[in-house]
Amino acid sequence: MPCLGAAALASVQLPRPHPASRLSRGASPPLPFPFLHVGPRDTARVPGAAVCSPSQSSAIGVSSEVLRRNVLSTLLSTSAVLFFGPKRITLAETTGGAFREYIDTFDGYSFLYPKGWIQVRGAGADIFFRDPVLLDVNMSVDISSPSSSNYKTVEDLGPPEKAAKGVLKQYLTEFMSTRLGVRRESNVLSASSKIADDGKLYYEVEVNIKSYASNNELAVMPADRVQRLEWDRRYLTVLGVENNRLYALRLQSPERLLLEEEGDLRRVMDSFRVNKIEA
Repeated sequence: MPCLGAAALASVQLPRPHPASRLSRGASPPLPFPFLHVGPRDTARVPGAAVCSPSQSSAIGVSSEVLRRNVLSTLLSTSAVLFFGPKRITLAETTGGAFREYIDTFDGYSFLYPKGWIQVRGAGADIFFRDPVLLDVNMSVDISSPSSSNYKTVEDLGPPEKAAKGVLKQYLTEFMSTRLGVRRESNVLSASSKIADDGKLYYEVEVNIKSYASNNELAVMPADRVQRLEWDRRYLTVLGVENNRLYALRLQSPERLLLEEEGDLRRVMDSFRVNKIEA
């Protein structure tokens, strides 16, 4: 079955998280970061078609994928101010035209994102953008519920190292699988704090997660149940607090694409700001 083209994928919406992956009412203990959703962030499943697997994507070649992405980003280059009920979302070109600024005055945050990326609706996060060609390169913003959180500063999470463990636990919880023979390896690569130009304190966390699985887990002989690497990803997270809520900018990239994409991802991380909501 052929892979979907970029034009077709532009209209694809991610599915809602599987109900089994959500916390039931009254569940205990809660996740370390009580965001609005708990669900997988794997590639969208599209009935009647197939999304390129990592092995297929490797066969295409990273440089070819990036080239197609750049062509598509040129075609999608526009600026707009959008209104969604009480939300006022501003998309503005930045110097050089390589990035746009996304400003959410209703929820109180802003960031830059590569102008070729597209918004995907129904992903469960407050906002979700992805590269239309490199599907596993994407970003989202999650916000804790105003009715169940009362954060004063990001230091309420503890030092950066403790917050990083919570971030990793959150990812692993979201990626829990009911498949037999699935194994995950994970590591916190870095955890740091910074004071941005808005005078607020932010935490930055990087983790790596590898997923191994067997295509023949029910085989009788152990030699036929060999687990192989199915994906290897870098997750970059920026945490900030404002309006008594915890904000998390979350980016991901396959490790094999990180060298090509790291500059853009770092720019997005550096641009993330949480803003006071005007009454």
